[in-house]
Amino acid sequence: MPRLEILSAVQRRMLEFFPCLESDETPWTPLAKPLSDCTVALVTTAGLHLRDDKPFNRDHPGGESSYRVIPGNADPADIVQSHFSIGFDRTAIYRDINITFPIDRMRELCEQGVIGGLAPNYYSFMGALRDCTIVAEQTGPEVAQRLQAEGVDVVLLTPT
Repeated sequence: MPRLEILSAVQRRMLEFFPCLESDETPWTPLAKPLSDCTVALVTTAGLHLRDDKPFNRDHPGGESSYRVIPGNADPADIVQSHFSIGFDRTAIYRDINITFPIDRMRELCEQGVIGGLAPNYYSFMGALRDCTIVAEQTGPEVAQRLQAEGVDVVLLTPT
């Protein structure tokens, strides 16, 4: 994220008034079993997808609220980013996808027995949405249901 003082007045004002969902509740579910017995998934707002998937739509008013499925066994070299925002520099992500989507680190933790297993699928949303209503009311709950059906115990959320 850039320092506000280096942005133009228009960019600075846009970020200062960027809409943010607020909630009076913080959802929390304590682990029912040790992490070493848990199945873990990644969910990101980095706008990632497989190279041959449909990119996130840069021209969608307010940002695209859909998601992409990234198979848990995907080759990191096949994961690309179509997220766009003035708020971050993508150079590090282009060099190493693990910066924002620690797929290799998760595999290492699984091999070391720190986590019990990896989910069959991971999920990616577009970040920097102007209106998060569809994600909050539709696509987010849909992904949550899919994660439950896949036996996921823990989700690591990685924003961008």
